[in-house]
Amino acid sequence: MISAGDFRKGVTFEIDGQPYVVVDFQHVKPGKGAAFVRTTYRNIITGATREEAFNPSDRFNKARIERRSMQYLYNDGSNYVFMDNENYEQLELTEEQVTDVIKYVRENDSVDVRFYHGKVIDVEAANFVELEVVEAEPGVKGDSASNITKKAVLETGAQVNVPLFVNVGDTIRVDTRTGEYLSRI
Repeated sequence: MISAGDFRKGVTFEIDGQPYVVVDFQHVKPGKGAAFVRTTYRNIITGATREEAFNPSDRFNKARIERRSMQYLYNDGSNYVFMDNENYEQLELTEEQVTDVIKYVRENDSVDVRFYHGKVIDVEAANFVELEVVEAEPGVKGDSASNITKKAVLETGAQVNVPLFVNVGDTIRVDTRTGEYLSRI
């Protein structure tokens, strides 16, 4: 059990059998009346966000989120196949389950798969990945100091805005959480 007074960002808890994660919290002690915890929390399965005030003594069951390191093997046309790095069991996930992260993952890359009661919640790639540019308009000499960008296609098929000096064959670092270009390697 966890009390609302112990809420911090990233803490998982359950309400009515649904798992939630604390996105933001604020302990409030008004001059008159009882203290409370103003909380913004997100449903881990649906992604819906709510704001609510809790009494600091309110207690909730802790949501047990299991995280397993897995290796992306291949796409068989309809499903994406991952292998557990510990017991070598294979897991097939649908495109809807991996749609946000698969554009930054190459075959044989490791990812974290999160489970709640044995059901896959989501797949997380590394925060930063290094991928090769396979398609981009050629750069022009002298354009390296501007903040103008162009579209580039990476080896995984992801499209990223990059500075004009990035060319085909360059390896770049990308933030998978935002999809932004960070640097050329």
